[in-house]
Amino acid sequence: MANTIERKIEEKALDIVNVVIGLALVLSPWVLGFSAEQAAAWNAWVVGALIALIAAGALFAFAAWEEWANLVLGIWAVLSPWILGFAAVSAAMWVHMIAGLIVAVLAGLDLWYVSKRPSTA
Repeated sequence: MANTIERKIEEKALDIVNVVIGLALVLSPWVLGFSAEQAAAWNAWVVGALIALIAAGALFAFAAWEEWANLVLGIWAVLSPWILGFAAVSAAMWVHMIAGLIVAVLAGLDLWYVSKRPSTA
């Protein structure tokens, strides 16, 4: 079962970083001053909250789908400035790109760790 996987501290650290990045993305519209830009702000709030919640869930009951979800959310965060049309808002574009890249890379790394784990079956 996915919930009985014993994870190493390095693997848990990846999720802790993703929780922090998700929370930073949630706060970024206020901190970086783009809360008036609705598409960028709402995307940061929703995507950041989902990243943080999914990563926190992985800390308590790991399942590979959580890492896949964060990988997709990270990729979405990178692409969303152009898809949603806020690429001209520099602060919003950069925070989405940086946060998205970090989340996607860490989720991918966690998936790689899972694939290298010896089977217990």
